[in-house]
Amino acid sequence: MFGLRLPELLLILLAVLLLFGGNKLPQLGKGLGESVRSFRRALREAKSDEPEPAAKEETTVRAK
Repeated sequence: MFGLRLPELLLILLAVLLLFGGNKLPQLGKGLGESVRSFRRALREAKSDEPEPAAKEETTVRAK
């Protein structure tokens, strides 16, 4: 995962704990999860709003 191993992940977790404290972590996780869900929903809606490409009409060229 992004080239991070266990020691690096533990160091990042420790830094987050020191910056925000244990009480804020659940709120931060909830906010992050809601943001990701909202972003994915917007992507799905953008894809469904795109018009379907028109079906290619087959044209035959008559030889003269």
